[in-house]
Amino acid sequence: MIVVMSPSATKKNIDNVIKKLESLHLRTHLSEGEDRTIVGVIGDKKIIANLEMEMMAGVEKTVRITEKYKLVSRDFHPLDTVIDVDGVKIGGDELVVMAGPCSVESYEQLHAAAEAVKNAGAKILRGGAYKPRTSPYDFQGLGEEGLKLLRQVADEFGMKVVTEIVDREDIELVEKYADILQVGARNMQNFQMLKALGKSSKPIMLKRGLSATISEWLNAAEYIMVGGNENVIFCERGIRTYETYTRNTLDLSAVAAIKELSHLPIIVDPSHGTGRRSMIAPMSKAGIAAGADGLMIEVHPHPEVALSDGNQSLTPEDFKILMSNLNEIAKAVGKKI
Repeated sequence: MIVVMSPSATKKNIDNVIKKLESLHLRTHLSEGEDRTIVGVIGDKKIIANLEMEMMAGVEKTVRITEKYKLVSRDFHPLDTVIDVDGVKIGGDELVVMAGPCSVESYEQLHAAAEAVKNAGAKILRGGAYKPRTSPYDFQGLGEEGLKLLRQVADEFGMKVVTEIVDREDIELVEKYADILQVGARNMQNFQMLKALGKSSKPIMLKRGLSATISEWLNAAEYIMVGGNENVIFCERGIRTYETYTRNTLDLSAVAAIKELSHLPIIVDPSHGTGRRSMIAPMSKAGIAAGADGLMIEVHPHPEVALSDGNQSLTPEDFKILMSNLNEIAKAVGKKI
């Protein structure tokens, strides 16, 4: 439920509403807009069902929320959330680009990739230290050594780090090196991990599951937020359909849906979304035009010898050209890179 305060409500009115709700052991979430303040209410459904708040001073109305997700909902938080990653903002009128190799292979490889993407305008370095692969014989990542390299190289270029976490037992370790923790598609409904990440102080990037509905995706984010971590970023990375030409089917309608249903930012991963190098540029442009707050793109200095996902990795030169073209798309939708 949400309690909508009237435009003339005073701070005392709002404080009295919160005090009453918390006296009933209900959790409150305050959202202050230009015209109205909204108090979100979470807790025992029976208590909430019997609440009578309209008679309190300053209350305009109460609205029941039927969706299972609450904190994620735009009803709870009408204004867009902007997540500040130590000075790099995700959401609002700025577009953020996360770029780098699929897997961290060596210092030389990562340094070359970071230098290229930084010079082209990317602010966040991506790279996998732990790689959940379909085949057990494929390269699985360098583990902690990969994390150390990510941190070292990112610091050299003044960038932030986003990397995937595949086991909740590794959360504390990954937190030491990364600025954003990524939950991959295969772990989107790993609820024990999501609960643990709810206690993390780091922003979480939540990728959409291979066959997840938008409702399931939103509820996965709710698991994180209800634990206390409200810095969640959605990432559309394509879903599994009957199509075989592309690795996945990039669902850009999900960008518009998330913007309608949630206040949280969303980025698009056209590399995994298509699995084809030639399609990354057009799908990146389409993602920005659809309303995404940023992109995650795989870039490798030598894709032909990459240990993972070389077919969907841009060369540094192709990435530079793409970033130049994205500036025009960004301007068209009132944003900037």
